[in-house]
Amino acid sequence: MNYLLAFVFGGFLCVIAQLLIDFTKLTPARILVSYVVAGVILTFLGLYQPLVDLFGAGATVPLTGFGNALAKGVMKGISEKGFLGVISGGMTACAAGISAAIFFGLIFSLIFSPKEK
Repeated sequence: MNYLLAFVFGGFLCVIAQLLIDFTKLTPARILVSYVVAGVILTFLGLYQPLVDLFGAGATVPLTGFGNALAKGVMKGISEKGFLGVISGGMTACAAGISAAIFFGLIFSLIFSPKEK
């Protein structure tokens, strides 16, 4: 059942993004940023954790989950370090994901070469 719920929520987020692409002039980059910001806002309002509890990986893996992790890190950083936690908290909470993205981006850029159209 957990897999089904994760699939349904992840699919729901994809459907929303596809509708935004099809029916608005928003670029995919703006939609991606909007998802991260929505995750941050929902976390600060206390509305995202119930989604994580119900949908599990379907709520933590997409970009809204990245926003959730950033917001949680910032809140923890502020409680531990005060105002400095605003910057260090989010980076500390998401360091593994950011490092992996940079590392694999480097690896794939070395393996593949882009072709001009």
